[in-house]
Amino acid sequence: MADATNFTSVMVTGKSLNTTGQELRKFFGVTIWMSCLGFKRIRMYWEKETRVPIISSSFTRQRYFELRGRLKVVKDIEVSPDERKKDRLWKIRPLLSRVLQGCHRLPRELCLSIDEQMIPFTGKTSLRQYVPRKPNPEGLKNFVLASPAGLIKDFEIYQGKGTFADQAQKSLGVGGSAVMRLVETVPPGTELYFDRYFTSPSLLDELSARGIAGTGTVMKNRIPKGLKLASEKELKLAGRGTSEQWTRSDGKMCVVQWYDNKPIILMSSVHQKDPEDECRRWSSSFKEHIPVKRPAIVSKYNQSMGGVDMADRVISYYRISSRINKWTIRTIFHLVDISLSNSWIQYRGDNVKMQKRRKEIMQFMEFRMAVARTLIAQGNEEQESDTEDYDNDEWEPKKRTPVPPEKVRTTAAQHLPRLASIPHSSRCRNKSCTKKTKFFCMKCKNYYCITRERSCFEEAHTKKA
Repeated sequence: MADATNFTSVMVTGKSLNTTGQELRKFFGVTIWMSCLGFKRIRMYWEKETRVPIISSSFTRQRYFELRGRLKVVKDIEVSPDERKKDRLWKIRPLLSRVLQGCHRLPRELCLSIDEQMIPFTGKTSLRQYVPRKPNPEGLKNFVLASPAGLIKDFEIYQGKGTFADQAQKSLGVGGSAVMRLVETVPPGTELYFDRYFTSPSLLDELSARGIAGTGTVMKNRIPKGLKLASEKELKLAGRGTSEQWTRSDGKMCVVQWYDNKPIILMSSVHQKDPEDECRRWSSSFKEHIPVKRPAIVSKYNQSMGGVDMADRVISYYRISSRINKWTIRTIFHLVDISLSNSWIQYRGDNVKMQKRRKEIMQFMEFRMAVARTLIAQGNEEQESDTEDYDNDEWEPKKRTPVPPEKVRTTAAQHLPRLASIPHSSRCRNKSCTKKTKFFCMKCKNYYCITRERSCFEEAHTKKA
């Protein structure tokens, strides 16, 4: 990415940005940190009243905007005209492939859902789509396969009519073809859930042929011909909780209509109406919650369908903001958000399985900041100098320097002890020690004991402290 960015800068301006992989790590670390703070204008991170030291000390404002505006993944001249026609996402393909590889390595649950996800973007591009009833209806459309917990397992960014050329069955349409593309990484025996945009009898038959069960809400004009369902008026007279079922002659597909506040039609190759359970719904007539009968297919659909919405919800909390007219930058940042979201969901799930207390598990913002802090520290390694004069540093006894992440604390020989010229000793930052010392680490800027009896400095830099 650094080579492509430098090369493009030379081609456009005649000058190289002279960026490196380490500087780009720092760039992404700073960008992630910004997303956690959420200032309305990027310039505010450098302004006097709102300056953020970890950001302003990492980059000048001009340098940050230079990198952000010229960030590239590939060298344009290395991509042939034929490749550009076949793949409209060629500008970000290497990074996109790397993220997809990570998603494909995740284990598959027995229940997965497919839905549309929007990559917010209002600039000019032929890839832009409009999907109503989405929180961000305008942008690049992304078909996503996710677990109920919100872990993204696979995705396909929509490029237009030629996106699913290999699955272009006319009877399936775009939605059905998207499902067939995403199930390429799904093993037989899986149950898939999707909404009315995707569901059709042809799709369920195609999935059944692969050993995959499908369930989804369905449009009334897609139900099998000759099937007559009760009208909304008839269902309303029968009352809330009324349902009916139709099963195909081969027994491999059923259609269930359920009336709550309005009729809902579902189609499935694995679930049916029975056994029914009860759910509680608000009654405007009685001004209280009342029990309403609910078919089994509805209950199972509600439990398993929200995976993509959960992923969107997690990403939206600290989405990387980019008011920029380049769809490539917007998509690169979205891929970073997907990676962070997936990583945190896995981290949280692993810690829950280990029965860790809630306060011991990092929240999403803490997790993002920990990743950002590590990336910034890695980017600063090449700029570190061992000749800094620490003796002249102003001593601030009440200001505590945060303990860096484990990977940064244990980085080779950059961590060296030094005796500080301060009037009073400072509290040792090793968790197992309560003593005071005047020795500090030249990289971490934290104080650690070095005595005949113990070496907190060595302990902190060789194992988890």
